[in-house]
Amino acid sequence: MGNDPIFIDESQNYIHEPIGKVMLRKYMKNKLAVIGAVLLIVIIGCAVFAPIIAPADPSKQVLVDKLSPPGEKYVLGADNLGRDTLSRLLYGARVSLLVGFVSVAGSIFIGTVIGAVAGYYGGKLDAVLMRFVDAVISFPSLFLLITLVTIFEPSLMTLIGVFAIFGWTGTARLVRGEFLSLRSAEFVLAARTLGIRNVRIIFSHILPNAMGPIIVSATLGIGGVILGEAALSYLGLGIQPPTPSWGNMLQSAQNPQIMLGAWWYPLFPGFMILITVLAFNFVGDGLRDAFDPKISE
Repeated sequence: MGNDPIFIDESQNYIHEPIGKVMLRKYMKNKLAVIGAVLLIVIIGCAVFAPIIAPADPSKQVLVDKLSPPGEKYVLGADNLGRDTLSRLLYGARVSLLVGFVSVAGSIFIGTVIGAVAGYYGGKLDAVLMRFVDAVISFPSLFLLITLVTIFEPSLMTLIGVFAIFGWTGTARLVRGEFLSLRSAEFVLAARTLGIRNVRIIFSHILPNAMGPIIVSATLGIGGVILGEAALSYLGLGIQPPTPSWGNMLQSAQNPQIMLGAWWYPLFPGFMILITVLAFNFVGDGLRDAFDPKISE
């Protein structure tokens, strides 16, 4: 497939290329999207190979070295318990990315199923499902997240579940809109004429044609989840020590004396959250441009 031929239509005098090559070229023209992709590759690679790259055990405490500044022994300094900041950043990336990817995968699945059913069948079922979506959206998300995480014991699985259960509404609306516009397309009418079951039409015929916006939504959603996890961990309601995450690293550095006297300690986890969320947003913007046929090259 990688050697797909290029067809030249002499009557129209233009070149037909595989859609993947066209999308890749449009994506590569967005410099910020390319930079974001490179940053994500580096960050994900560091997270995957953290046990190899990390110079020390992220939980090892050397109290005599607490709040040591960046130097030869600790490249990015040490925290308030003498733990290596670089090692905790690397292992914290694993936690933050895991929460982001898994919870967004769950929310995309829920939103896609609800949006697809609502958009395809329409009528009363569509009205009921969309009113349910409106009801979920009406809840103040931050307070709801805090309440649920407080009721259940804060943990990695709790965070993933909460973000997945309450992060699907935007995807449901997006997928519903795509299905409303595609359900009357000729290939759908042809499938119905052939007697193909509705479930197969939804997931085998229409859904692949709606994957572009869904992928863009997922990419942008991961950055938001990482930011939300950091906020909850900063409040002490997310990932609990000694497991490192960027949010609880900031939480342990919120003492004003630490912030002013050991600036490197809160700086590095905050910077990692910043560039990771920006990278996902840049990639999402690039994918949105690449999937949009109205945007010319």
